[in-house]
Amino acid sequence: MLWDPWLLITIAIGLFMAWAIGANDAANSMSTAVGAGAITPRQAVIIAGVLEFTGAYFFGKTVTETIRKGIIDPSKINDPNVLIYGSVAALLGATLWLLIATHYGLPVSTTHSIIGGIVGYGIVYAGLSVVNWSKMVQVILSWILSPIAGAIMAFIVFKAVTKTVLQSKDPIKSAKQWSPFWIGLAFVVIGTMFYIKVLHGKSLPAGILKYGIPAGILAFLVSFALLQIRFPKVNPYLGAEAIFRRVQVITSGYVALAHGANDVANAVGPVAAVYTIATMGLAGAKVPVPKWILALGGLGIALGVLTYGYKVMETVGKKITELTNTRGFSIDFSAATVVLVASWLGMPISTTHTVVGAVIGVGLARGIKAINKDIVRDIIISWFVTVPVAAIISAVIFKALMLVG
Repeated sequence: MLWDPWLLITIAIGLFMAWAIGANDAANSMSTAVGAGAITPRQAVIIAGVLEFTGAYFFGKTVTETIRKGIIDPSKINDPNVLIYGSVAALLGATLWLLIATHYGLPVSTTHSIIGGIVGYGIVYAGLSVVNWSKMVQVILSWILSPIAGAIMAFIVFKAVTKTVLQSKDPIKSAKQWSPFWIGLAFVVIGTMFYIKVLHGKSLPAGILKYGIPAGILAFLVSFALLQIRFPKVNPYLGAEAIFRRVQVITSGYVALAHGANDVANAVGPVAAVYTIATMGLAGAKVPVPKWILALGGLGIALGVLTYGYKVMETVGKKITELTNTRGFSIDFSAATVVLVASWLGMPISTTHTVVGAVIGVGLARGIKAINKDIVRDIIISWFVTVPVAAIISAVIFKALMLVG
């Protein structure tokens, strides 16, 4: 009973953090669909809200690390009070930074934000030695690897889609031949990603065989049939864009579902740690997360998208470069592929950074003038200050809590 007030406080802050994740990170899932005109902003927030909650509640990780991703050494923190105050400080540090970034429409990594929050309180309590610096090097690498990989992949994919469909001698014939191929390929990736990221499967070959290939074949057949029936003969370019518009809504919806399943842990992980202390009097390396906590995280993410997600959605979807449906499809397909391969290889990668990199890559495929360089500069700066700013805010809050406590 001693920890009950702190549990309630942590739950409230965890809900606040989930809301901030929805406002910033979750908005990425629908930003390209909105920017390309596939759906309206109102439709986007409703679709994203429902799918983020579904992903968080039904597919959210049932076990999440107390000390997020091994970023600090748990053996140096034996006092339950420290874990409680640290969890509160880390959540608040990450949340406040996310609010600042969202206010300016800057897409930042929520994972990096919570890592910064944990590093901040860890250093205040146990010094620099508490931090797993090799893990921090991986985080820094992800700042560099994610956008570069996303940009290269999207550049290649968009060039290929343009050459095979939009710039061919007979666009109608090419669209009928190539569009189902690209759509089918995208669904191979989506099906496999569903197995790896949402169902938390371990085997990539099993994911491809059980989910990826069946999804790809089905998508190929459906899109092939649609192209034979509905393809407008007057303007083949508009027809091709129309096909990709429908697919883009599905690919964006998948990103929202997977995001809810994976990133809800950023908000509810510290809540689960405090819940364990409150109910069992200890905090293990692995913490079971009750379904009601996952539901709370999912609700917070959904509310964040619905109420404040438009800011980041506008930046990624409209301000970096002008998007069409084929460009938006190239971005979604490339980001999903890069994240899938990185997850399989165990490489550090940020979905947010990959999506932004992919948007830049598509813009570069049309020439450097197609990119809003000022926006890109601001986004990159925000990425590099995420961990230190969240760490500083968390450190100050933790120190204050320790003095009061």
